[in-house]
Amino acid sequence: MIDTILDSPLSQWLRHDSKESDHIVISSRIRFARNFDGLLFTNRNDQVSLEKVNAISRGLLQPLKDADGHQYSNISLEQLSQYERAVLVEKHLMSPALEEKLPYRSLVVSDDASIVIMVNEEDHLRIQSMAPGLSLQQAYDHAVQIDKAIEAKHPYAFDERFGYLTACPTNVGTGLRASVMLHLPALTMSGRITRLVRSIVQLGYSVRGLYGEGSDALGNIYQISNQRTMGISEESTIEQLLKIVEGIIAEERKSRQALIHNDKESLEDVLWRSYGVLQYARRVSGKEALTKLSDIQLGVDLGILPDWGNDTFNELVAITRPNFLCKYAGSEELSDLERDSYRAKVIRQKLSQ
Repeated sequence: MIDTILDSPLSQWLRHDSKESDHIVISSRIRFARNFDGLLFTNRNDQVSLEKVNAISRGLLQPLKDADGHQYSNISLEQLSQYERAVLVEKHLMSPALEEKLPYRSLVVSDDASIVIMVNEEDHLRIQSMAPGLSLQQAYDHAVQIDKAIEAKHPYAFDERFGYLTACPTNVGTGLRASVMLHLPALTMSGRITRLVRSIVQLGYSVRGLYGEGSDALGNIYQISNQRTMGISEESTIEQLLKIVEGIIAEERKSRQALIHNDKESLEDVLWRSYGVLQYARRVSGKEALTKLSDIQLGVDLGILPDWGNDTFNELVAITRPNFLCKYAGSEELSDLERDSYRAKVIRQKLSQ
């Protein structure tokens, strides 16, 4: 299973949701932070507890299959190269924080990668459920299904007053982080994104870049998630986040129409220039590629540029990341210039199709 996961540019949950005619919403994610009762938190670095948690995770494969019918695998991070672990980070299957923590660290992954459980990251388990488009409820229902299957076998650390106990106080309570990944080129292009982000943060939500906390919004891709986990139910958290995201989607659509109304020729010039650069360039950096791929997807959504298929943007965002690009090329030894050349070649080939 690991070879399939490493080799495939797109997980099923990154495929375009046909319910949406545009490509503003990329995916939805639910994450539960969970710790087992009676074992020290991961940050204590207690070898006995770490080994015990890792052993428990290896025994979860059959109960998880019984819960949702999917095949599950346990992937030991110690058996992967640093390069392979970096690919998993680029594919949003594990956090950068887990990449360098090796002893007793692993991933439990479903056959379609819609469920990924990080073992011994900040907490004993980080249960992640992903779904395409704006599908928070679908992702939540799946996460609850998996969460209950695990808790039935191994009780969690739970307090009647505080809720689920976690290594970081900001996760205590529900332990739930719900997030939606959005492509917001028009809000960025118009300069309205700064004020919008400020408003979202004031409402108690976080706005992060392509790879979560501390990352940039490469390709105009943003992740919106809740911060509050105490004094609010899981259902209310999802309901409120949905309202926030629906408001952002409406603002992005208004910004797109405003760009067309105010100066359509200027917008067309920007979008066609990006298309022309990627169609003919012989070297393209990762950052430039994402910027111009974002422009092209905006042009496709607005009917200005030729349609290039529902999943091409998400696919090229994945392929053009530095580590996956080396994997795609079949060589871990590409220099920066060789990567830029190969990235340009891959994009040219996709556009020519």
